Amino acid sequence: MAANYRAACRGRSRPEFLTKIGIVVEEADETVFWLEMLTEAGLVRGELLGDIISEANQLVASPLPSSL
Repeated sequence: MAANYRAACRGRSRPEFLTKIGIVVEEADETVFWLEMLTEAGLVRGELLGDIISEANQLVASPLPSSL
């Protein structure tokens, strides 16, 4: 996610930024999916990933500012 966010910030135009930030959101959502899979499969204890999953969910749920 971080590399995609960096690329978005270096976008040459507003449309390019918005496209790339959309990829960041998709990557955050995919990360949540895999972290949840790890906990549901019993490979990692949920309390170890709870904060990370919560933060990633916040990123996915956060709307983009309308000024973009």
